[in-house]
Amino acid sequence: MKIRPLNDRLLVKRLEEETTTSGGIIIPDSAKEKPAEGEVVAVGPGKLNDKGERVALQVQAGDRVLFSKYGGTDVKLDGDDFLIMREDDILGVVE
Repeated sequence: MKIRPLNDRLLVKRLEEETTTSGGIIIPDSAKEKPAEGEVVAVGPGKLNDKGERVALQVQAGDRVLFSKYGGTDVKLDGDDFLIMREDDILGVVE
């Protein structure tokens, strides 16, 4: 299945959380938090401004981004978990 985000929305694949700490301690599944970092898979064409012109998004497919912890809507496509969120939910791009 393919999905194309609309307007200023993004399709983001959440990156996997580390299973061990830097000291070597293994973190059980019950203590893990959802990571707030992911990779942009697809972007919409951008939103319309007051003049009716499309404003392109600042992020592109392939960018690694940080997003708000509870931002976006969880979606399952072909057995994989993704988030659909607005560009406003993106806090920054990891370079």
